[in-house]
Amino acid sequence: MTDPDFRVCQISFDALIEIQLEAEGRQWGTRWSSVEALCSQVKPDPMFLQSFMREERGGELRAYRCLLLFSTAGHDAGGGLATVDLHPARFESLERLDRDPGVRAAFERMFSLALAGTSMITKA
Repeated sequence: MTDPDFRVCQISFDALIEIQLEAEGRQWGTRWSSVEALCSQVKPDPMFLQSFMREERGGELRAYRCLLLFSTAGHDAGGGLATVDLHPARFESLERLDRDPGVRAAFERMFSLALAGTSMITKA
């Protein structure tokens, strides 16, 4: 959470389509197989993106690997978590939601829980 590259952003469905097309054009592996596949799994609602890794090649920053938390298509309330790669220029252009340290900590915890898996439970 203290990493200066840690960033949480809200993005639109259209922005995700642009990210997908850019990843296809760059032949990156961390993406959906196609826009059609993405559309079959992701509901066109706003979603959250959190950086968690930088990829460097030959000493140059190639991409930011991010977790994407989204509403799943075909489910009223279900969500999904996937990884996507973003070009550094696109990553830098996204508006951050996590400027406050308390908000950063809350987002970090939210993504940690989502990554580990959550489920509805019956209260005892």
